[in-house]
Amino acid sequence: MVDIFLRTLPFFAIIGLGYWAGRSRFFTEDATAYLTKFVFYFALSAMLFRFAATLPFAEIFNARLMLGYLIGTAGVYALATLVAYLRGLDIPTAAVEAQCAAIGNVGFLGLPMLALLFSESAIGPVMLVLTVDLVVFSSLIVILINGGRDGRLSAGTLRLIGLGLLKNPMIVSISAGLIWSALQMPVPDPLNDFLTILGGAATPGALFAIGASLASKSAERVQIALWLSFCKLAVHPACVAVVLLWLLPTDPFAAAVAISAAALPVAGNVYMLAAHYGVAPHRASAAILLSTIVSILTVPVVIAWVAAF
Repeated sequence: MVDIFLRTLPFFAIIGLGYWAGRSRFFTEDATAYLTKFVFYFALSAMLFRFAATLPFAEIFNARLMLGYLIGTAGVYALATLVAYLRGLDIPTAAVEAQCAAIGNVGFLGLPMLALLFSESAIGPVMLVLTVDLVVFSSLIVILINGGRDGRLSAGTLRLIGLGLLKNPMIVSISAGLIWSALQMPVPDPLNDFLTILGGAATPGALFAIGASLASKSAERVQIALWLSFCKLAVHPACVAVVLLWLLPTDPFAAAVAISAAALPVAGNVYMLAAHYGVAPHRASAAILLSTIVSILTVPVVIAWVAAF
């Protein structure tokens, strides 16, 4: 476990460097926003497309893994929703808390870190996990917030979800890459070199952007944030492990990668959604900050456990 901790430490060190840059105002919030846009729309998209296009389609697609991860994630989502309901929260606020408990930073942190720790063979499972998060649960929170406010699911909400998926560069790049792979078309060398160079900026850029964005996060509502961090860092990987190892067993390596992805801290886009809709942004902010700090210790523990599979 010490070896894994030392191997994950550089990733968190870059996050820490970004945090210092943001906290000291060397990197302003505007600079962080533009860096995040560059990584999200260009660097990470290039990385995802290249990986999806160059890996055999049969090696990437694993319906059993997707279903198992979906069930495990739905389990912790339901638990967080139930606890929120028992505390008397409304549907939109409960949806934000459930999103904090179930959606990890798979794109910006998980993809580069797990690819390094598990080899590039981990990229296929990570992309499937990312797809489930983006398609299912990012759509679900929009449905719950809008439905909870209006008391019904309108055509406008469905249109908003559809446009959101079509405009999401991660979904677009993964889908385009999978189509390219399914058609068994070779990637021309100039295009592959272009994607490799651009995608190479994704790892340091994403990690630095995570840290810089954390500098503006607050630690208000600490008790709630601790509960949500516990759900994300412990309950979520446990639920996914139960499903993928015992209830719906799949390939041990793919299961190990998915469980590790489930152990990642709360994703930054949860705060973006909460702030956009004006629903509990401070508790989302605190959950992201606390879960990221604690994950420095918890993520290596989970990865060391699954590495024994």
